[in-house]
Amino acid sequence: MKDQREFFATGNLEWTDAGGGIAEKVLSRDNENGDLTRLARWDPGTTSGAGVIRHEYVEEVYLLEGSLTDLTLEQTFGPGDYACRPPGMPHGPYTTADGCTMLEIRYSAR
Repeated sequence: MKDQREFFATGNLEWTDAGGGIAEKVLSRDNENGDLTRLARWDPGTTSGAGVIRHEYVEEVYLLEGSLTDLTLEQTFGPGDYACRPPGMPHGPYTTADGCTMLEIRYSAR
């Protein structure tokens, strides 16, 4: 289970390198099952990789700043756009020309 946290200033959290041109601020995490809530910031020019992505957890993404292009759909998304992906749902790959910041929530299927 994620730790209990009351409101706190996320501006005090440091951005940490998550690899591949992505930095993160982890807001909450369950180290046992991998549930995660984070802010993810993609540098301009970052690409998620060459292939379609699938994973075993539910993923919700809300774009806060910048733009993200789905290379399969050939569509660009921006601030206020939202996705909810059940386990196994194909999506991506993605790239961002100008960078983007998103709220990402991952949790195990129940």
